[in-house]
Amino acid sequence: MTEKQTILGRISQLTRANLNAVLDRAEDPQKMLDQLIRDYSNSIAEAEGAIAQTIGNLRLAEQDHAADLAAAKDWGTKAAAASTRADSLRLAENSADADKFDNLAKVALSKMISFENEAKTAEPMIASQNEVVDKLKAGLAGMKDKLSDLKRRRDTLVARAKSAEAQSKVQSAVASINVLDPTSEVSRFEEKVRREEARVAGQAEIASSSLDAQFEELEDSSADAEVAARLAALKGGGAF
Repeated sequence: MTEKQTILGRISQLTRANLNAVLDRAEDPQKMLDQLIRDYSNSIAEAEGAIAQTIGNLRLAEQDHAADLAAAKDWGTKAAAASTRADSLRLAENSADADKFDNLAKVALSKMISFENEAKTAEPMIASQNEVVDKLKAGLAGMKDKLSDLKRRRDTLVARAKSAEAQSKVQSAVASINVLDPTSEVSRFEEKVRREEARVAGQAEIASSSLDAQFEELEDSSADAEVAARLAALKGGGAF
């Protein structure tokens, strides 16, 4: 497996990662999210370096291809010039020099063909490399999108986890209240207060009855004194 294939495989694997499934297995979602962000950032940095190197190699190959085409064109121009010169010399019946320039034209044509062949040989590789670079760029863009999405969702997911934890604590507290209902203790205290209030009311009622009896006794004593006074008056022969 080549380095480029390895890069593509890693990018494809990371962009297909199901974050929700990973988080469902996490005991501490916040730590898991932070670790995922670090891992993604490191993977993106690694992928960027590898892609940059691949693109650099492609650009060098493209430059070499362009240089080969330019050289082929240049040698073609030289071949044409040599051939034209040879034709002129041959018209001037200077066959020796004409043959010399024809030979130069042949050398130039040979050079031209050589550079053309090199350019043609490089073209499939350059086309393939361009496809690889496009895939790498797309994969890298997918990784960056996934990282951005993860960062956006981090706070929401952490808040949800904390909310669930808080709800769990509330439910535990409610369960404890149901087991040890404090209202029963209040009811017992209320009943105790009512009994105390009734006792105090009874004592007040007893005190009130005793006071009424004393007043009644006082009234009886007054009536007896009056009877005694009138009897004394009767015995004394006075008015009664």
